[in-house]
Amino acid sequence: MSCLAGGLRGQLAARPDQLTAVRPARRPHDVGNHVVTHGGDGEEPDLYAMDPLVFEALVADLFRAMGMQAVTTRSSNDGGVDVDALDPTPIRGGKIVVQVKRYRNTVPPTAVRDLYGTVQHRGANKGVLVTTSGFGPGSHTFANGKPLELLAGGELVDLLHRHGLRGRPGDTAAPAPAAPDPRPEPEQYNVLGMSWTGRVALDVCALVCSGTRVLGDDYFVFFNNERTPDGSVRAQDATPPDKAALRVAFDDLPPAADRLALVAAVDPVANPDADPSGFTDARIRLLDPSMAELGTLEVSDGRSGETALVLGSFRRRASGDWDFVLGGRGCTGGLEQLLPDYGIAVE
Repeated sequence: MSCLAGGLRGQLAARPDQLTAVRPARRPHDVGNHVVTHGGDGEEPDLYAMDPLVFEALVADLFRAMGMQAVTTRSSNDGGVDVDALDPTPIRGGKIVVQVKRYRNTVPPTAVRDLYGTVQHRGANKGVLVTTSGFGPGSHTFANGKPLELLAGGELVDLLHRHGLRGRPGDTAAPAPAAPDPRPEPEQYNVLGMSWTGRVALDVCALVCSGTRVLGDDYFVFFNNERTPDGSVRAQDATPPDKAALRVAFDDLPPAADRLALVAAVDPVANPDADPSGFTDARIRLLDPSMAELGTLEVSDGRSGETALVLGSFRRRASGDWDFVLGGRGCTGGLEQLLPDYGIAVE
C-alpha cells in the first residue's frame, strides 16, 4: 500500500467495484527503450538519450539507494522541483528539493539562484541541483554558505555506480573540462603567505587576468578550484603566522596574463557574521620554496560593512618583472558583487 501510494504516487479508489478503464497518458513505445536500462543488463545507458522522465526517476532511485525517501513530482505545478526527497537522518536530515538539469553545457548561475528561491519558498532544509554537465565558479560562489548542493556529471556517475545503478555521460556529451597541463609542477615559485590580526575568517582567492578580465573560469583559484590548469597558481596550506597561502610560479603564468589579482571575502560558513573591520595589520609575506622570507607587502585594512575586498595585484611590466600594486577597493555584496568586474558571471 505504501509502495503504491508513496513510491508510485498512486491513488486508491473508495469504490473499486465502480472502476472504469483509463486511457494511458504515456505508452511504452512513446518512451523508448531506456525505461529500465538503468537497472537491467547490457551496456551503460546514455544519460543524454534517456527519456527525461526516466532520467528523473533514475535520480529518485539514487536518493532512495542512499537511504532517503524520494518520489518524482508531477510534470506540472511542481514549482521547478523534479524530485521530492526526505532524509530521515536525525538533526542533519529533513526535506530536500531536487532539480535535474540534463545539460551538455555548464549550468548557468541563474539556475542555482532559482533553486535557492525554491528552497526558501518550499521551506525545505536543502536544495540539490543535479546535472550531467558541470558548474562554473559563479554557481559555486553563490551556493557557498547556503543550504545548496551542486552535483556535477562526474560525481553523479560515480554515485550511481557506488549505489548499484548505472549511467554514462554519452558519446555526444560536451567535451570534458581541460585536463591539467601534463608538465611537472614548476620548481621555481613563490609562496604568498597572508596574515592579519583579528579573528575574522576570510577566503583568499586569486584571478589570473589579462588587464581586468580573468583568462577563464579555470584561472580563478578559490575554494572550489584550487589550482589553474597549468599549475602556475594553486592554493597551499598556510604556515603560521600566515592564515592563508598561495603558490605562484610567476615565470610559468600564461603569456597572455599580465595581472594576478588577489581578493578576499568573508567566509559565509566559518564566519557568516564577521565584521571585516577586524581585518587589520594585514600583510603578504613573499617566500621562496624553502619558506625563507624575501619581503613583506602591506595590505589595506578592511572596513566595517564590507564583505569582500581587493588586496592588491601583481602586474607584469614590459621588462618582465612583476610589481605589486596595493588594492583597497571593498564592496558590501561579497564575491557576488566583486567578480563581475573580472568577467565572471554571478547572476
